[in-house]
Amino acid sequence: MKQSFTKPTLLLDECKCRENIKTMALKAKQKGLIFRPHFKTHQSLEVGEWYKELGVDKITVSSLEMAEYFSSEWNDITVAFPVNILEIDTINSLAKKITLNLLIESKDAALFLKENVKYALGIFIKIDVGYNRVGVKPDNTHLIEEILEVIDASESLKFSGFLAHAGHTYNCISKEEILQIHEKAVRCLHPLKLKYESRYPDSIISYGDTPSCSVAENFEGIDEIRPGNFVFYDLAQVQIGSTTIDYIAVAVVCPIVAIYKERKEIVIYGGGVHFSKDCLEDEHYGAICGKVVERDQDKWGNEIPGMYLKKLSQEHGIVHVPDSEIDNYKLGDCLTILPVHACMTANELKSYYIAPDKTILRL
Repeated sequence: MKQSFTKPTLLLDECKCRENIKTMALKAKQKGLIFRPHFKTHQSLEVGEWYKELGVDKITVSSLEMAEYFSSEWNDITVAFPVNILEIDTINSLAKKITLNLLIESKDAALFLKENVKYALGIFIKIDVGYNRVGVKPDNTHLIEEILEVIDASESLKFSGFLAHAGHTYNCISKEEILQIHEKAVRCLHPLKLKYESRYPDSIISYGDTPSCSVAENFEGIDEIRPGNFVFYDLAQVQIGSTTIDYIAVAVVCPIVAIYKERKEIVIYGGGVHFSKDCLEDEHYGAICGKVVERDQDKWGNEIPGMYLKKLSQEHGIVHVPDSEIDNYKLGDCLTILPVHACMTANELKSYYIAPDKTILRL
């Protein structure tokens, strides 16, 4: 039988993916939250249609390039990344044709937009709830007021609200740790909502990370959630406690190019340019870059115990194989591997294989 796959290929389980979308959309509805999913994980117009089928009409992206790509089918887009003032022409082009929201965290950025934006533009102030990457500290009311003064003085800018991302949940190793960070973030944001809701009645608190949105139940004071990775999930989310391995919706098929029985290793065509170089620390095996699972045609099944991707270089991947498995493989076979970080893996591989007659392209 001729092998279907000749190079690293990203499989997408459409049923799992649709179920992940449905579950999160239903949770947002039950909690009375606006659902503005982050599309940086899948970056696909076709996957985006699966959201539309559930009534989703607002999205989040992480770049203006991504906003341009999705603007052909989506009219309300938030770019959840600090505004890059060098892209002002693109900002004006997009703001002319869609509802565009941008993210700022400085007075200088607000002043630049005030002087250079030609069309209506929504502005979120980024709040740092503990991730310590970018954003205004929630108690820095002086800076918040300075930014709001600039927005209020502009004919084009409108204050959309405060936006936060608890990205430090990705460092957790349990549901309990996720909830601790989430509750602290909610406590930081709620006072801002109370302070400014009468002055800006249409403004909102936008919040979201996949771990929090997957496991938390308390969203007091939050108006909108923006999770992204949940559409696929991955091994990192399993380790964090956001989900279980059964909900991971993507896997990578990689051809075997060398077998070293004495080293208990298989070398695959599948390296850092396919998986990224993200790894996890496993209590039994040390660093792992992926886990090997059984494959049944275009789907996959259970994890194969003790068989994992242990090392990556640019094109090579080295898989540890237990004695009980090493004789089951030959050159030309393929291994199916669950990724550590689905967002990065999808970004590297650029398309999704669903079935022999169905492949989805992405940005």
